Amino acid sequence: MSVPLFDLRVQYRGLQKSIEEAMDRVLASGQVILGPEVEAFEREVARYLGVGYAIGCASGTDALLLALKTLDIGPGDEVIVPTFTFFATAASVIRAGATPVFADVEADTGNIQPREIAERVTPRTKAVIVVHLFGQCADMEPIWRLAERYGFYIIEDAAQAFGAEYQGKKAGTLGHLACFSFYPTKNLGAYGDAGMVTTNDPEWAARLGRLRVHGMEPKYYHPDLGWNSRIDALQAAILRVKLAWVDRFIDARRAIARRYQELLNQEQLGYDIAPLAVRGYGKHTFNQFVVRVARGQRDALMNHLQLHGIGTEIYYPIPLHLQPCFRHLGYRGGDFPVSEQLCQEVLALPMYPELTYVQQKQVIQTCAAYFRQAVRLAA
Repeated sequence: MSVPLFDLRVQYRGLQKSIEEAMDRVLASGQVILGPEVEAFEREVARYLGVGYAIGCASGTDALLLALKTLDIGPGDEVIVPTFTFFATAASVIRAGATPVFADVEADTGNIQPREIAERVTPRTKAVIVVHLFGQCADMEPIWRLAERYGFYIIEDAAQAFGAEYQGKKAGTLGHLACFSFYPTKNLGAYGDAGMVTTNDPEWAARLGRLRVHGMEPKYYHPDLGWNSRIDALQAAILRVKLAWVDRFIDARRAIARRYQELLNQEQLGYDIAPLAVRGYGKHTFNQFVVRVARGQRDALMNHLQLHGIGTEIYYPIPLHLQPCFRHLGYRGGDFPVSEQLCQEVLALPMYPELTYVQQKQVIQTCAAYFRQAVRLAA
């Protein structure tokens, strides 16, 4: 029995009738660009998160660029970002014309280390992009204090953390602006690309609404230089269906994570495989279930799992400061040792709300078989 890293088909079968009805509703209306379906989705997300405004856009990557442009971040400005994260976090800063300043992360969570932020603030620091990695919020309280002390903006990259919480507040409400992705594998996933920016500031919300339509307001008048980044009305309709289920999806992910830990304990794999830490300050939504594999065994274990039909992924194989396209920034190997080590050890195991106990047991027993074989070969 194969176990994919992620499987959209099972969830679709359960929601097929509702999704098809939502799509039919949009097609029958003839309003397929923005319009009432997008507006309803934006209201519903804002209400779910407890934030004043939610502005849909074309992708999570565009959401980051929209947030930076809304804050007038550009040439001469610096934005502190973690080096252990998805490429778009730093690429968006460069596309805005600003300079990303990389920071290291916590070894046990992969989230940005607040002390690293404090060490990298300069008079040119305009913002920090705080990534809530793998579905767990970063430790925001010390970052709030730093923002108040130094006067920089906080942008949440909550692409992997829809529904996550920190001290009882949802991701998307913890900074000045927050960015979401609705890529199909996310906690709240579309059937294509889609994204969103959230804020409590009405002027920023209005500007975001202009920037996503070429900076236009009213029609054919352009107070801002924006670009085309509209969320598709069909995707908004599908996401409205899934939003009603998202808490159940998240509860399922959290239960799967607990079962993984129990199975790892049963197979006595604690020395070989260590899940990333779960902090007590919030609600982890497990967009991914990521473990650290000890003793240089990650790649061999990954190959073993693949041979047995089990999907895995490395998030992320190379830290951003070592990406070839960022070479001009002047970073070198050894600059961020925690992130560099994580890139050598992390492995994401299958995770989606419909993953069964039998599938999980197969995953962990296959891992255990690999390490038993490795011990025999080493003897």
